[in-house]
Amino acid sequence: MPITTNPDAFGVYVHWPFCQAKCPYCDFNSHVRPGGVDQQRYAKALVRELSEMATRMPDAHVTSIFFGGGTPSLMEVASVETILDAIAGLWSVAPDAEITLEANPTSVEAGRFRGYRAAGVNRVSLGVQALDDKSLKSLGRLHTAREALDAVALARDNFDRMSFDLIYARPHQTIAQWREELTRAQEFQAGHMSLYQLTIEAGTPFAALHAAGRLQVPDDDIGAAMYEVTQELCEARGLHAYEVSNHARPGDESRHNLVYWRGQPYAASGPGAHGRLLVDGRWQATQTHDDPARWLAQVEAQGHGLAVDEHVDNHARAVEMLLMGLRLSEGIPVSRLPAPFSALVDNEAVKNLAQDRLLARAGDNLSVTASGRPVLNAILRDILI
Repeated sequence: MPITTNPDAFGVYVHWPFCQAKCPYCDFNSHVRPGGVDQQRYAKALVRELSEMATRMPDAHVTSIFFGGGTPSLMEVASVETILDAIAGLWSVAPDAEITLEANPTSVEAGRFRGYRAAGVNRVSLGVQALDDKSLKSLGRLHTAREALDAVALARDNFDRMSFDLIYARPHQTIAQWREELTRAQEFQAGHMSLYQLTIEAGTPFAALHAAGRLQVPDDDIGAAMYEVTQELCEARGLHAYEVSNHARPGDESRHNLVYWRGQPYAASGPGAHGRLLVDGRWQATQTHDDPARWLAQVEAQGHGLAVDEHVDNHARAVEMLLMGLRLSEGIPVSRLPAPFSALVDNEAVKNLAQDRLLARAGDNLSVTASGRPVLNAILRDILI
């Protein structure tokens, strides 16, 4: 079972958009700056924008902080320390707050990891993605499989908690190869793994190659079989699928990501960051400008880089909560939705899916079954009005 729900959980997300190279499958807001980045200037801007967010929810109690990207492990230790110190000055921070930093194996070094740990980071999420060099090259990754495993070992030596990502259903990958790779990877995991099926995202180089017939990925049947292999091997290791693509031992779930999936508030800063704030009982959606230069200029001029800052009505918020909450194996309490459940869904479709054992309703709680999880997107299309 996941960790106990904290009804007052509040997260802070910090987006560092810079990478050494842009991966061809990635549609995240990430940018390559060969000339380098003025880290002090960006850290100062992040702090200033977080200060603006704190005026919206000044009494929030921070239970998790997440540095995402991009590649946050390209940040200088001093930048991370500056931001964490600022957060502690803007809000109260729980003594046991989870503080995660995403890292790529190519930007990992022992001294920097020790510095992050001293600054307050207590959890690392490593973008391993594959454990064979040919696949890593095709994915545009700059590290080798050996470097990835060395980074995992280094993370385990320096942090109490860690996770790493793998991508499956890659070009030319077979079911047997994925079984072997995941089995090997599980020898090195430390309680949490994020295991994603490769998707072809619009606007990426992979999408262009796929459209031109130059990139072949496993078909849906093979992808589904790989998903089943993933569930089988993870369950055997005690890594339960607490979310569609995330597996953990009890207590090792990502507390920060649970804030998102459980529909709880979080402040977000940095280029392209999305936030959800609860201000005077009303939900507010925030989104900053994607372009780092534009974001930076606006923060320095206005105190924030917001491109979207708008009220979310109860119906839209309830739909968001369903979309996110049904990703969790625990599901979502219907009574938490800020709009009537019957006004959001096709009740007949819900009934039929429950009869087919793809959805489960237990009292107040609605969840997707293990059989339904591989077809979650289709379920959501069927039930939402």
